[in-house]
Amino acid sequence: MPAPKFNKFKKYFNRNKPSIQEIVREATAGGIVWRRGKKSGKIEILLIQDLRDRWTIPKGHIEEGETAQQTARREIGEEAGLHQLAIQGWLGKIHFRYRRVEKLVLMTTQIYLVKAQGDTDAIQKEDIMNDIKWFDFHDALEVVEYEDIGKLMLLAMKKIRQEEL
Repeated sequence: MPAPKFNKFKKYFNRNKPSIQEIVREATAGGIVWRRGKKSGKIEILLIQDLRDRWTIPKGHIEEGETAQQTARREIGEEAGLHQLAIQGWLGKIHFRYRRVEKLVLMTTQIYLVKAQGDTDAIQKEDIMNDIKWFDFHDALEVVEYEDIGKLMLLAMKKIRQEEL
């Protein structure tokens, strides 16, 4: 009878994935983009939905010669179509890792607090995104996929309230 028990665990050890051959570090930057709702006056957060249907913030890789803040501004423009932005400070950084075939990618993302200005309804998602949407702050907290981004969203709200932005 021990064989069936062993078979339950066998699937965890026989995965046919190539072993990790390289560890790669990647630097990215993005922003928690916010506005005040025109009718409600409440804080709204812009989120994008990636190809795996995960809601997150606009962010991307820092290119050579760019600062993290410049990257955040560029990525928000590329991923959301917003170009009139006021960067209101650095919120922190998040670290995460994922596997890319035979590489382990260690990613660090610098996150800024960014106020959208101008026509904030004229958002336009990048082709590689499933969706883009303004969420009431509390709804954004509910749907955002990554816990670390949620924590920085709470910090962003605190900063907006304390500094009366």
